[in-house]
Amino acid sequence: MNLNLAGKNALVCGSSKGIGKACAHELAGLGANVTLMARSADLLIGVRDELQTVVKGQKHDFLIADSSGTAGLQSRIKSVLANKHFDILVNNTGGPPSGALLSATADDFLKAYTQHLIVNHILAGLLVPGMKKSGYGRIINIISTSVKIPLKGLGVSNTTRGAVASWAKTLSNELAPFGITVNNILPGATATDRLDEIISTKASKMLSDKDTIAAEMKAEIPMGRFGLPSEIAAAVAFLASPAASYVTGVSIPVDGGRTGSL
Repeated sequence: MNLNLAGKNALVCGSSKGIGKACAHELAGLGANVTLMARSADLLIGVRDELQTVVKGQKHDFLIADSSGTAGLQSRIKSVLANKHFDILVNNTGGPPSGALLSATADDFLKAYTQHLIVNHILAGLLVPGMKKSGYGRIINIISTSVKIPLKGLGVSNTTRGAVASWAKTLSNELAPFGITVNNILPGATATDRLDEIISTKASKMLSDKDTIAAEMKAEIPMGRFGLPSEIAAAVAFLASPAASYVTGVSIPVDGGRTGSL
């Protein structure tokens, strides 16, 4: 199986911590040159310095950008593209705040759509020409299992994630003739700051404690535990590799069996 990413350039969004950071580590371990992207320079520098350099000439970099400001984001990416292209794009942005659907405002939806769907679309539009030219392209979106079954109390997130999945499926069909694949990874409950936030919110609303809520959530997972960011990253790395050249337009749950659909 060819998992070698030597000579490939990867842009990993939201890579200062959590799943994004784990993806950066996994791709670097396969030989890719990784460009990290997030808002915190201090965190990005720390992650960059941790990344492996397993092949000769392998280099890693970072880009400070905020997904809420699309004009600034485009400018930053264009400046990087003046000197390099990217073969791999990992779209990864923290989820919208939890809450019932009708408690959300129009601005809540607009913000979520901008940070997820619109930013993904902008990045793909900027990076795909380079992928076509190089003859290698992988776009991988970190979404959520709510694409298959909406999750209670995550109204805005459920709606937005579904839109991203539909966008990705459409894009996969358009880019398939060029050998560029577009796929989605759907993490289940994964041990990140985002999960801790969800548990805290549930505990507060239900007048319970975090340990109780966490135990109840684990009981819904056949494997009986939360996932690790590294387990999500392993699936991302496979889809980014030459071995996944005939896999496109799919949404793959990595959730310990929690999702109750095929």
